[in-house]
Amino acid sequence: MAKNTSSSAFRKIDVDQYNEDNYKEDECGESQSPPRNQMVKNIEALKTVLRTAPISSRNQMVKDAAVNMVMQVLLSVKSSQIEEAVNALDSDQLDILMKYIYRGFETPSEGSSGQLLAWHEKVHAVAGVGCIVRVLTDKKRV
Repeated sequence: MAKNTSSSAFRKIDVDQYNEDNYKEDECGESQSPPRNQMVKNIEALKTVLRTAPISSRNQMVKDAAVNMVMQVLLSVKSSQIEEAVNALDSDQLDILMKYIYRGFETPSEGSSGQLLAWHEKVHAVAGVGCIVRVLTDKKRV
């Protein structure tokens, strides 16, 4: 079966503008590149969310909202930047992060399991087995 190719609408798009050779980076007046700024924002967001974690709260809706926020932050960090983000955290924050990682494993979403495994690997490399033991034996849940 032949398709009707008499339409010329597709010919009005300039495909050359998407060629890598024609790509020009915008000059920024800032000393840091935009991806670097985004990474710093992600790390600060992660620190803030972990610092304000509702661990002692009994309200499950508050805890669920916090889990959703942490998952948004974790999934927004690129895989190549996870190690730097983990290195910026202290030991208490790493323990809380590990709690959220395990909580994320309880309710996986599209593509989150692989990202959470990468986070788990990096946190384990920095904090060690003790972090996992503390999380699994702690009665306070996130």
